[in-house]
Amino acid sequence: MTEKKKKPQQVYTLLVEVGRKTGDGLPKGATGAGLLCFASGIDEAEAVRETVAILKQAEMAPLDVTGYGTAEERVAQGHEMDEDEQALMARALEENSVIVAQVTPFFDKDKA
Repeated sequence: MTEKKKKPQQVYTLLVEVGRKTGDGLPKGATGAGLLCFASGIDEAEAVRETVAILKQAEMAPLDVTGYGTAEERVAQGHEMDEDEQALMARALEENSVIVAQVTPFFDKDKA
């Protein structure tokens, strides 16, 4: 039997839109939020699945996920990444984890 080569873990940049759910920790009056996440996985699909599962465990309500690829793919697309972002991506890879790097709450302009 030939041994299957295990694909190496990579870190993917994901933007997750979440809705409201009791206990989600979002500010009062927010209608949801955008979460910038760095997630490790053998491919982007696995990184998305792991991120959604972890957010659900954290009492959040994921609605939509947009993938921006690995660091290499982002650089090829012309994205700039500062040292902090690179350090968080390295940490996600080292810990085989999902890191929520930024949370941007959404508010309904009509109710403000």
